[in-house]
Parts: sequence; C-alpha cells; structure tokens
Amino acid sequence: MPILNVKVSAQKSPELTRAISETLLELTTRILHKKREITAIAIDYIDPADWIVGGKSLAEHGMSSFYFDIKVVDETNTKAEKAQYMQETFDAFSKLLGKLHHESYIYVQDVRPTAYGYGGKTQEYRYHHTAL
Repeated sequence: MPILNVKVSAQKSPELTRAISETLLELTTRILHKKREITAIAIDYIDPADWIVGGKSLAEHGMSSFYFDIKVVDETNTKAEKAQYMQETFDAFSKLLGKLHHESYIYVQDVRPTAYGYGGKTQEYRYHHTAL
C-alpha cells in the first residue's frame, strides 16, 4: 500500500535498482509492517553533477546522496518505528551508494486515510469494509 518515490545520485543500473528496491522492501516490511506485495517503489537516477548541496554538486563533493518519501496512513506507525526506519535506511544507503552526504533525506509522510488509497478505494473504506 505504501508508495516510495526515490531519487539517488548514481548511474542507473539494473543491479542498483534491484538492490535499492530489495533493501527498501525489506526495511518497509520489517520495521513499518507494510505488506510487501502491495508496496510500490519508483526510482529516479540523478547525475551527481546535477545534485547540488550548499552550492556545490555532489560530484564536486565526491559524495552521493538520496531522497525518498514514503506515504503511510496516519496513526499506523509509532515515532520509534519511524526513527528506526530512518536510521536503518540511511545506514543501508551508505552501503549501497558509498560515501553519503549528510544532506540525504527520508520523509515518512503520514496521510489521512480518507485522502489516500489505491485501486480506486480509500484506506478509510478498506478499514471499514475489512473483517476486523
């Protein structure tokens, strides 16, 4: 159910796409308790020369970076889960991309269940029409 919009400062490759998606699926399933089979991930690759931090490109810094946001239904994850998710994800991207710039961002976006859904149904609808 969650969707992750990911940007990485790296050259595109099938191997890196697979590694990023598997890493995010594992973390999202294990820490945030989201269902793997309905988790969507979209990955964009940005040339390090086109990613600017503090007025200098990542290529000039000799570093990599990433940004992603994940939308989850409000009140389905605790502050502790989100903090753990952010730390473990940052650590995982450090291994995947190498030397990471500190300005790498993760945004766990809590969205209202009446304004978020998939397959034409809101999460609020699913909540009320699923056997509890």
